[in-house]
Amino acid sequence: MRVNVTGATGAGAVLVSREKPSSADDIVNLKVNKLTSTKTQLPYEYYSLPYCRPDPIVNSAENLGEVLRGDRIENSLYQIEIRLDEQCKVVCKIDSLSASQAKAFQGKIDDEYRVNMILDNLPVAMVKMREENGKPFKTYERGYPVGFKAAIEEGGEEKFFLHNHLRFTILYHKDIETDLARIVGFETEPFSVKHEYEPPWDSVKPLLDTCSPGRMQYVTHGLAPQMVAEGEEVIFSYDVIFKMSDIKWASRWDTYLLMMDDQIHWFSIINSLMIVLFLSGMVGMIMMRTLHRDISKYNQLETVEEAQEETGWKLVHGDVFRPPECFSLLSVYVGTGVQIFGMCLITLVFAVLGFLSPANRGGLMTAMLLLFVFMGLFAGYFSARFFKMWKGTEWKANTLRTALMFPATAFAIFFTLNMLIWGEKSSGAVPFGTLFALMFLWFGISVPLVFIGSYFGYKKPAMEDPVRTNKIPRQIPDQAWYMNPIFSVLVGGILPFGAVFIELFFILTSVWLHQFYYIFGFLFLVFVILMITCAEITIVLCYFQLCSEDYQWWWRAYFTSGSSSIYLFLYSCFYFFTKLDITKPVSGMLYFGYMALISYCFFILTGTMGFYACFMFVRTIYGSVKID
Repeated sequence: MRVNVTGATGAGAVLVSREKPSSADDIVNLKVNKLTSTKTQLPYEYYSLPYCRPDPIVNSAENLGEVLRGDRIENSLYQIEIRLDEQCKVVCKIDSLSASQAKAFQGKIDDEYRVNMILDNLPVAMVKMREENGKPFKTYERGYPVGFKAAIEEGGEEKFFLHNHLRFTILYHKDIETDLARIVGFETEPFSVKHEYEPPWDSVKPLLDTCSPGRMQYVTHGLAPQMVAEGEEVIFSYDVIFKMSDIKWASRWDTYLLMMDDQIHWFSIINSLMIVLFLSGMVGMIMMRTLHRDISKYNQLETVEEAQEETGWKLVHGDVFRPPECFSLLSVYVGTGVQIFGMCLITLVFAVLGFLSPANRGGLMTAMLLLFVFMGLFAGYFSARFFKMWKGTEWKANTLRTALMFPATAFAIFFTLNMLIWGEKSSGAVPFGTLFALMFLWFGISVPLVFIGSYFGYKKPAMEDPVRTNKIPRQIPDQAWYMNPIFSVLVGGILPFGAVFIELFFILTSVWLHQFYYIFGFLFLVFVILMITCAEITIVLCYFQLCSEDYQWWWRAYFTSGSSSIYLFLYSCFYFFTKLDITKPVSGMLYFGYMALISYCFFILTGTMGFYACFMFVRTIYGSVKID
C-alpha cells in the first residue's frame, strides 16, 4: 500500500491511503538544517561539509527569528517513498577524500558537531531510553553526531570516523475511522560503515556487499567503520523504516519537549513564592502597623513644639520630590524599561496561549523583536511624562535619547559579535539584508513610534506632587553603615535574583545547550513573582531610607531591584565554567557578549519594576499626611 502526502508542511502532512503505483507525489525530500555544537556555539551550513549535494541547492524561506538563530534550511538528496521500507539506499559516493575535505570532517567531529534534518516540520532526533520509577521511557536528543573519535587498538592513536549510514525510523499515527495517517515522529540511528561493492561501480543502480539482504537489517556489528582520512572512499547511504505509533498528531512534540525533571520547576515556584511571602509579610507589617501609626501620629500633631519633635520620613517632605540628578537619563531608563516590560509580558501571554510553540521555529524571537519595536510608543509616552514632571524642557532631545540609547547599545554589541561570527564563516552570521531589515524596524518604525508616544506624553499636564518642594535642599544626616547606598543596593538585588535563578538554569540550558524550552506557564508565574519581589524589596528599602532622613531615593529605587542583574551575570559566569565546554576565544566572547546584553536588559526591566512601585508608594504616603 502506498500513500500520498498532502497538506501544508507546517500543519502536518496527511498520509492518504491509495492503491496506485508510486508517483512523484509519493516522494518526500528531507530538508537539512545547520550543523550545531555546544562546544563552539557557532552554527554552520550543512553543505559547509562535503556531503552529497543536490543540483541546485534550494534555500527554504525563513522568518526573521530563524535567520537570527543561524538556521539555514535547504533541500537534500535524501528521498523517502511514503510508507515504503527501504534498505541501504545509496545517496552518493566520494571517490577520494581530498586533504581539505578530510580536514573539514575531522574538525567538525573534533568539535562534536551534530547534523540537523527536518521532515514534516519535525527535527530529526536520536532515541535515548531512561528509567524513572523503575519504568523505561523514551527521550530524544536533537540531531546526530557528524562522527566520532576512537582508537582501533587499545592504547593506540585515536582516529576519526564518519557517520555515513543513517537509519531513519518514521512514526505515523493512523486514524482507524478515516484511514488517514500523519507523521508523528522522526528518529535516526547513525552508523559508520566502510561499504564494499563489486567493481565496477554502477552509478544508476549501485549494489553494495555490505547491504546484502538481512546484513544490515537490524545490526551493524562486525562491519568496518568508515575512517576519515585523505584518499578514503566514502559512500553515503540510508535505511527507511515506517512504524505505526499510538502517539496522536497533537502530541507529537511531547517527546521532544520532555524535560529532565518537572519537579524542579515546582521547586522553583515554591522557592520563589516563599521569598514573596517573606517580603509580603515585611511590607504588610510596614504598611499596616508602622506606616499607619506614623500617619495617624503626624496628622494628630497640634502644637509647634510637637511638630519640631517629629522624626522619620515626614521630616523630608519638602525634599522628597526634588528632581534627581541626571533626571533626563532616568526618564530614558524608565521609558525603556516600560518598553521591555511590555514586550516580555505580551510575549509570555502569547506563549502561554500556545501561539509561540517550539514547532514554530524562530517564532519566539520574531515576536519579541516586533513587540519591542511596537512598544516604542509606550517608551516615548512614559519617558516624556517623567521628564515633564521633573520640569525638563528639551523634550525632543530626551525623546531621541529614549529612541536610540538602548537599541544603539544592543546593536553595537550585536554587530561586533556578528563580525566575529562572520570571520569564522559561520551560518550564525546575520546577512547584510537582515541587518538592513533590523535597521528599518529600528529607524523606520520604532523611532517614529517613540516620538508619537513622547508627543502625547508631553502634551498631557505634568503629574503634580502631593507636597511642595522647598527651595533650599535639606542637609542629609550621617547614615548608618547598613544604609550605605552601595550596600543597600547590592542587598536589594539578592531576593529578586533568588526568585528566578532556578528557572534561569533551564533558560540558559535551552539557549546554550540547544534544548527545547516550553514550560511557559511556569515562566509566566516566575515573571509575576519577579515583578512582586522587585516591587516589595524596593518599597521596604526605600521606607528605611526615608526614615533615615535620606530623600535621594529616585536613583536608588531604580538600582535596588536593578542590581539583581549583577547576580544574573555572575551566575552566567558560574554556568559557563561548570556546565559548558567552550574553549575557543570567539565562542567565549559570543557567550559573555550576549549574556552581558541579557543582563543589561534585566537591569532595565527589574529597575523599572522597582522604581514604579516605589514611586507609587512615596506619592501615596506623602499624600496621606497633613502638611502645613
